[in-house]
Amino acid sequence: MRVVRLRAPGGPEQLALEQAERPRPGPGEALVRVHAAAITRGELEWPLDRLPAIPCYELSGVVEELGPGVTGVAAGDEVFALTPFDRDGVAADYTSVSAELLAQRPLAFSHAESAAIPLPALAALQGLFAHGGLGAGERVLIHGASGGVGGYAVQLARAAGAHVIGTASAAHLDAVRELGAAEAIDADTRFEEAVDLVFDTAGGERLLHSRGSRLVSVAEQPPDGGVYFVVEPDRDQLRSIARMTGSGELRPAPVELYPLASARDAFARSLEPGRRGKVVLEMAA
Repeated sequence: MRVVRLRAPGGPEQLALEQAERPRPGPGEALVRVHAAAITRGELEWPLDRLPAIPCYELSGVVEELGPGVTGVAAGDEVFALTPFDRDGVAADYTSVSAELLAQRPLAFSHAESAAIPLPALAALQGLFAHGGLGAGERVLIHGASGGVGGYAVQLARAAGAHVIGTASAAHLDAVRELGAAEAIDADTRFEEAVDLVFDTAGGERLLHSRGSRLVSVAEQPPDGGVYFVVEPDRDQLRSIARMTGSGELRPAPVELYPLASARDAFARSLEPGRRGKVVLEMAA
């Protein structure tokens, strides 16, 4: 099978497309034929202590084979997942994944669109509810509301009955309103009203000057005892996201597609400033 590996620090130019043996699923694992793998900006900096490493931690594909003791999924299931960041990723034709991480993907969308959902949607859900305790009727300020995580956060908060205020660049304020924000604020304008929850996806000055009963950030440590967190895989939460996506309550972000053989170009594109949506590798030969 084909696999992309980061061979040394330095960015996309250090990626290599290689041939490798197809993995065998171990106990509790499923072998997935990967149809698409999504890229997260800056992720080539994550595995520098364990090179060579396979990048990409979001997948959509089809279960090919089951390891011993697997229940809950079957060969032929179309699935998607966020995989752990402390092991190799999924930029390959096949990968072995803990079966308990796999959820049925939203079949109304393509594999590429499905692969781009798990990380930003799970980060938004966990930030708002698991860490932020957002409830119906509360006011939530979302920084970076036009970005990947921020866009899902706007939609999830609105679906939960919150009053959503989103900050973004002036060019993207209409997009924030279209996602469901009651108010869209230019990121260059200091917003100093008190809110129940500030959920930050951007970091920087906006977070430092925010006033909220609760501060949660996926970008950096907030001041005054706020919560910084790293998104975690969660199949039950991913199933909920898949249902909401399939019913139209959540709108996936746009994707840009690159073949696996063009991984260097795809990762370089993911680092370009001002780009919206996710860059996704497709595995079609």
